[in-house]
Amino acid sequence: MDDEPVVIRALERMLTVRGYTVDSFATADDLETLVARAPDAPWDAILLDVNIGPTNGLELLSRLQAVGNRAAVIMLTGDDSAATATAALKGGAFHYVVKPPRVDAFLDLVGLAALQTALRRELTRVSAVPPGEAGTLAGHSPAMTELRRKLPPIAAANVSVLVVGESGTGKEVLARAIHRASPRAARPFVPLNCGAIPEGLIDSELFGHTRGAFTGAVAARAGVFVEADGGTLFLDEIGDMPLPVQARLLRALQEHEVRAVGGEGVRAVDVRVIAATNVDLERAVQAGRFRADLYFRLNVVNLHLPPLRQRLDDLPELVAVLLGRHVDPSTEPPRVEGDALAAMLAYAWPGNIRELENALRHALAMSDGGPITIDALPAAVSSSLRRLAQGSSPIAPIPVAPSPDETLTEAKRRAAAQFERSYLLRVLEQAKGSISTAARMAGVDRTNFRRLLQRHGIDVSRFRS
Repeated sequence: MDDEPVVIRALERMLTVRGYTVDSFATADDLETLVARAPDAPWDAILLDVNIGPTNGLELLSRLQAVGNRAAVIMLTGDDSAATATAALKGGAFHYVVKPPRVDAFLDLVGLAALQTALRRELTRVSAVPPGEAGTLAGHSPAMTELRRKLPPIAAANVSVLVVGESGTGKEVLARAIHRASPRAARPFVPLNCGAIPEGLIDSELFGHTRGAFTGAVAARAGVFVEADGGTLFLDEIGDMPLPVQARLLRALQEHEVRAVGGEGVRAVDVRVIAATNVDLERAVQAGRFRADLYFRLNVVNLHLPPLRQRLDDLPELVAVLLGRHVDPSTEPPRVEGDALAAMLAYAWPGNIRELENALRHALAMSDGGPITIDALPAAVSSSLRRLAQGSSPIAPIPVAPSPDETLTEAKRRAAAQFERSYLLRVLEQAKGSISTAARMAGVDRTNFRRLLQRHGIDVSRFRS
């Protein structure tokens, strides 16, 4: 709401062009309606003038806070004094903007405010869910929506599944979700990290051993195949398994039986195997590091988990779910300040969701029960803060030599264009010129990916061997 109809119309046009639906409250008579609707209205953000005719916008901000408004509030004013800005932020405003705002910066801010609102709503939703039931496959990005659509029929089918994704993307979480939705849900789910076990002990971990089978085997032990009998065996980092062990694993999968190390007989087992890897198994097969027959046995169904940097729209829901794991359910979930959210959106998250969870645990420890601010985040995350463009993925900062007659906004736009072109070239190189593969890696549909290539004048043919 603003006290100048001209400003309202300008803001409406600006936001409508960017795809927002706008509700206007042009007079003081609308204030009661605004306050009454605020707790339940699906608004992403509220733009509120500090001076609304005879009404004080800061007082209205206080009333909105009191009725439980969860939409981020951006205060607008012609007064650029520090006192007014401080009063607005202390009163619970998400940000403070001096009129007339610069279009790019203002739209960036509204986009960030919308994500802050989504985060607040997710924190409330997740805190109301019983512990252990909060969305294990959090997020509603296109990739995660499609993954959840595929999950029921895959879970119902008694076939092997290969989950592919970078380290920390949640491959075990997905495997557990498949198990819980399958007819085997009442039986054990047994995980084994193949890359964390010395080569000489993998056979024992998989198939078990008899007493005295080797030095240190003071008692017989059942392996994970026996432990998972009737249920699901999750073999993480399968690409790190030594070739000799791969041969024995293949036989166990084909024959549905295992022989303990040092044992003479075999034992029949009924196990569904879900394997996971962060390496390219097709290349490993070509290089002779992974058996082709085992790869085809495991890769009946292939699921890809995208890295966090390609699904940042899911960040609010992920933050809410992860905070719910580490906050006392009887307490109010901590508020995440706008600058902290902005820093998280700007960061590349090389460690993916695992790194995000550790960053939030760090922030909770540093916040001591208060709101999570940018200063509470790990230094690597907090230093990444920058303006984010609404509707686009955050871009890691790259060096840009400033021109004397170039504004900050222009320099950022040039840096973003340089990064976008470099990113497209790298993705095309990795995909060997396949537009479908490159678009999937980038998390963009093929039509928009082609538009990006045209915009940057990139010839795809030179990447095809």
